[in-house]
Amino acid sequence: MEKSRRMRAWSADSGTTTTKRKPQQKRRRPQQQKRKAPITKKKVDKIPSPGENIRIIPLGGVEEIGRNMTLIEYKDEIIVVDCGIQFTDEDTPGVDYILPNIRYLEENKAKIKAMVITHGHLDHIGSIPYIINKIGNPPIYTREFGALLIQKRQQEHPHLPKLDLKIIEKDASAIKLTEHMKVRFFGLTHSIPDSTGIIIETPFGDIVNTGDVRVENRGGKPADEEFEQYKMFKDRNVLLLSMDSTGIAQPGWTISEDEVIANIDQIVGTTKGRLIIATFASQVERIIEFIKIAKKYGRKIVVEGRSMKTNFEIIKHLDLVEVDHVIPLEDIEKHPPHKVLILATGAQGEEFAALMRMSNKTHKYIRLTSSDTIILSSSVIPGNEKSVTKLKDNLYRHDAHIITYLDSDVHASGHGKRAELEWIHKQIPYKFFMPVHGYHYMLKMHAEMARSLGAAKENIVVPDNGSVVEITPNGESIMIRRERAPHDEMMVEGSNVGDIQDVVIRDRKMLAEDGMFVIIASINTKTGKLKKSPDIISRGFVYLRESQELLQQTRILIKKSVENSTRGMNPINFDYVKERVTKDVTRFLMQKTEKKPIIIPVVLGV
Repeated sequence: MEKSRRMRAWSADSGTTTTKRKPQQKRRRPQQQKRKAPITKKKVDKIPSPGENIRIIPLGGVEEIGRNMTLIEYKDEIIVVDCGIQFTDEDTPGVDYILPNIRYLEENKAKIKAMVITHGHLDHIGSIPYIINKIGNPPIYTREFGALLIQKRQQEHPHLPKLDLKIIEKDASAIKLTEHMKVRFFGLTHSIPDSTGIIIETPFGDIVNTGDVRVENRGGKPADEEFEQYKMFKDRNVLLLSMDSTGIAQPGWTISEDEVIANIDQIVGTTKGRLIIATFASQVERIIEFIKIAKKYGRKIVVEGRSMKTNFEIIKHLDLVEVDHVIPLEDIEKHPPHKVLILATGAQGEEFAALMRMSNKTHKYIRLTSSDTIILSSSVIPGNEKSVTKLKDNLYRHDAHIITYLDSDVHASGHGKRAELEWIHKQIPYKFFMPVHGYHYMLKMHAEMARSLGAAKENIVVPDNGSVVEITPNGESIMIRRERAPHDEMMVEGSNVGDIQDVVIRDRKMLAEDGMFVIIASINTKTGKLKKSPDIISRGFVYLRESQELLQQTRILIKKSVENSTRGMNPINFDYVKERVTKDVTRFLMQKTEKKPIIIPVVLGV
């Protein structure tokens, strides 16, 4: 009850009005006019009723890292587990976040009874502000720390109705969510407070979802609390286990979080100058330990970075650690460097994160010196190698002392390696198995491991996003239906949420690679002749001042193309003229430059 009161004290009521977003206007490139058929959405098979089967559909998180979301359906009842985002990369220029496709949920909105959250990382809660209203704003069941993070994020969207958050204790008894399904949580180890696994109790048995998971251990020997957390499963009827696959490709065990803290404690205790520790803001439990270590050695703490400050405020609100030695950034110069420890975001080399701004000398208050020691308490996320290399280059130019997980044990993943996942499999006696949370190869590797541990091949399914998995009555068999739920990516661009046609992303990539070439031509509508030499505007293609001969040849080609296409034409078909000009100029520029910019013809009749 006390935790619930703290939660209510923290949360602020959001507005109660909703606004409809304008649908995104999709532009057509001139080249598209030659297509025989317009671009349409992929055909989606109609999915029949599950009948007496239990249906499980992963809407995200099984072809990528992130946007984790799975639904469990029985009769006229649906429970949704997690609601995460996926972060973007160079393949999605201009996109802020990628969301699970929820069209199946929208079509079955009346069946949705609850959403259940495993923990508060963005790949499990980040889609809530964009999705929850579209599926009827069902009650959300979660632990307290997750609830605080959800509420804090929701405050960034004040136009949305207030969420119906239900805070559940780890050891609470089963909660009846629907006529046929109950939920209960069980504790497990991850990298954020209140991480839990989910048990959905159904008439056929338990459906267990671990969320993200690792095993605290010492040299491959699980800690006593790990055995305690999983002993409940020895007496349960586990119908289906769905489990995190992120770390399956890495052999062995992760190092203990205790070892990480001990190593950083030793570094802080022996370092003479200023200390900067950069880590994921989501590594809340580790941040709490860093704050304790600073207290131990008489250092003042400065918290820098938006997400780091957000999570620190929640830590402070819940009174998880003493914070009387935390000082404002503006007061950093009032204390000698050897008495300061800075906790910062930006270990992945994010352009505007705190550490990157320090490294490139754009930070307002902090200038790095050769006496600084910088600890990167994180591993490199796949895809971030270039940005992390740039960050390290910048940091080393300051002659600071840099410590990474490659030099010392200053980071442990929140996702269990292969040996840890094997151990968990042995703690949960299940009938069916469905790997989740990872790329397809990770899921296949996890399935192969399950078979090596004795699971029958016919009892294992490896899904894609939108796969309709069904368990027949009384848990007799498991299968993946031929039909597939909508699974195209939904994207967030500023205030717009929805599908983005492949052609839009393709155009953005082409603009980034080869630039654009705009042609402005004025035609005498009576004669079909050009009124004057066409104007050309180019961006990202060639440097115009050094390409005058190319431009002159292009103008001659445009004049010839326009006048040939308008010969004998009355009235002038401007669409046909633009198509011919686009085709001719594209071929010419490709021959001359081996580049293929986007051609935008503007043909005016005068």
